[in-house]
Amino acid sequence: MKQWTFRFFNDRISLQFSARWLMVTGIWLLAVTAVFLLSLSSGSNWIPLTEVFMQVTGQIDEHAFVVETLRLPRAMMAILVGSALGVAGLILQSLVRNPLASPDIIGITSGASLGAVTFISFGAGVISMQYLPLAAIGGGLFAALLIYLISWNKGVTPIRLVLIGVGLSAIMKACVTFMLVMSETATTTKSYIWLTGSIYAASWSEVTSMIWWLLIPIPFLIVFGRGLNVTELGQDFSVSVGIRVQLQQFIFLMCSVMLAGTAAAYAGGIEFVGLMAPHIARRLVHRSFPGLAVLTALIGAFLVLIADLVARTVFLPLDIPAGVFTAAIGAPFFLYLLFRYRNQ
Repeated sequence: MKQWTFRFFNDRISLQFSARWLMVTGIWLLAVTAVFLLSLSSGSNWIPLTEVFMQVTGQIDEHAFVVETLRLPRAMMAILVGSALGVAGLILQSLVRNPLASPDIIGITSGASLGAVTFISFGAGVISMQYLPLAAIGGGLFAALLIYLISWNKGVTPIRLVLIGVGLSAIMKACVTFMLVMSETATTTKSYIWLTGSIYAASWSEVTSMIWWLLIPIPFLIVFGRGLNVTELGQDFSVSVGIRVQLQQFIFLMCSVMLAGTAAAYAGGIEFVGLMAPHIARRLVHRSFPGLAVLTALIGAFLVLIADLVARTVFLPLDIPAGVFTAAIGAPFFLYLLFRYRNQ
């Protein structure tokens, strides 16, 4: 199969893509674009696609508030959240060499939830709500560092990382439940909506802020991404070819935390996207990390876009959290993976 290779920075970084990858990625890009446009058209007030296009391109100003203020930032937020969760899941699955790994399963999302609910319960009346994303990201970082430190024993093995992550995730979820029980009704309601996962009332300021947070791990993924493919072959082999395995594991774990924590900060506990998207991508293209990351981001964006579209249109006038629908799809998918890999 024909391959295209692109080299940057005096051949220090090279990316290789196949014709199959270009075709599959193009199809998913069209799918994301179609659902994105449908999201701008659909709602309590249906707007024809032609008028949506004219509004976005500035040819008319009839639907400015509905399209540009309400629906467009919400659709953009869905794309960013889905992409971040998908790539975060891909990193974890490659890092720990476990097909069942994802940010919400090994505890990173639980840490972000604990940070956010703690902020809502004790700091919302004192500190501005604009600092909620920072609390969620901090919780995710705290959880990841705690998992990494407890897992350390002359290095970190994948199986130990997963098992300790699952255990700490259960503890953090118990802490969240305890705070919800002890909190006032209004605080509990707000926290439950956040925990379920929703991008309701997303604004342009939140979209812009989230983009800046997501830009932080990208340089690390570009520079170290090629080494992640080697790491999947085993720790002994990686050391033999000169890769500093523990350093790379830590860097990629922090990148996954940053992506998953940022997504959780702005959209709450949208689960299973980080589990499903990498698996779908791996069934469609080769295992090279850069190509997989791009395709996984598109698939994650599609999943959250379609979940949010169904959540806010099928049950009108209710606006159901998108996390309900990702969980409805993801839970059976997780059980399928458990059955498939039961003997491994």
